Amino acid sequence: MQVQESFGATVSKVGMMGQKQPGYYVLRLKAVAGELTASQLSCIAGVAEHYGRGQVHLSARQGIEIHYVHRDNLESAELELQQGGVELGSCGPRVRVIVGCPGAETCRMGVFDTKKIARELDARYFKQDTPSKFKMAVTGCANNCTKANENDIGVRGAIEPKWVPSLCSDCGLCIPICPANAIERQVNKEGHIYVSSAQKCINCSICTSNCSDKAWVVGRKGYTLFIGGTMGRIPRFASILKKVIESEEELYLLIEKAVTFYRGNGKSKERFGHMIDRIGIDTVKEGILVKAL
Repeated sequence: MQVQESFGATVSKVGMMGQKQPGYYVLRLKAVAGELTASQLSCIAGVAEHYGRGQVHLSARQGIEIHYVHRDNLESAELELQQGGVELGSCGPRVRVIVGCPGAETCRMGVFDTKKIARELDARYFKQDTPSKFKMAVTGCANNCTKANENDIGVRGAIEPKWVPSLCSDCGLCIPICPANAIERQVNKEGHIYVSSAQKCINCSICTSNCSDKAWVVGRKGYTLFIGGTMGRIPRFASILKKVIESEEELYLLIEKAVTFYRGNGKSKERFGHMIDRIGIDTVKEGILVKAL
C-alpha cells in the first residue's frame, strides 16, 4: 500500500493521475493557451488508440486527457508522446498549464497578444511548487472568454478611454451602450462634456470601438491583473491588483511578486484567494504593490 501511494505521488507530479479503477491512470497533456499542432494531435490520437480506449477527454482548461492507461504502459505512452512533441501537464500543489484565448492575433476585440504572454508565463512558472494548485489565465479583452477572474492569476486586456471634445457631436450614444454605466454627460460653462468614471469603467473598449465621431479614443492600453480567483468547493472571484498596467515588464514583475507573496504566506492546500481572505486584501495589495515599487 505504501509503495502504491508513493508511486501515485510520483507520477502525479508529471501529469499522471490514478483513476478509480485500480492500476489505471489518466494522462493529462499540456496545451499552452489551447495550442496544439495537427502533428501533435495525431500523436495523441495514436497513444489513445495504443494505450487507452481510443478516446480522449477535453478538459475545462483547454487540455486533453487520455484515460484508461494501465500502469504497465505509462512509461511507453509517455515516451511516445515525447517523441511526438507532446508534453505532460501538471497535477497537485503546483502551477498548472496556462490557458488563453486567441487574443489580438485573430480576434477583433483582442487588446494584446495573449499567446505570447501565456508562453512567457508557462516558461517562467509551469510546474513550480506552490502551497496549493495554482492556475493562470490570459484573456484578450473584457469579454473575458478564459475567465481571468476565476483564476489565481488572471491577465485581461484593458483599454482606458479618453474623450476628445472637439470631435464629439453630442449624440449621446456612448451612454446607453456602456455596459458598466460608467459614462455621464455633464454641462458646464463651456458647454457639454462626457465623463467616464474610473471606478465604474471595466476598460472594455465598447465606447472607443463604437463612437461614430471617434470622440472616444484609447487613452491608455494594457492589462488588468487579477489575483486570488478560484472555483472549486469554495468559489471566489478574483480581486483586481492593478486596473491598467501599461508594460509587459511591470506585468511580469507584479505576477512574480504575487506568486512570491503566496508562497511566503499561504498554508498547505490553501488556495491563493482563501489566503487573501484570511490575511485581508489590503495587506496583500500592500505586500505586493509596495515591494514592487
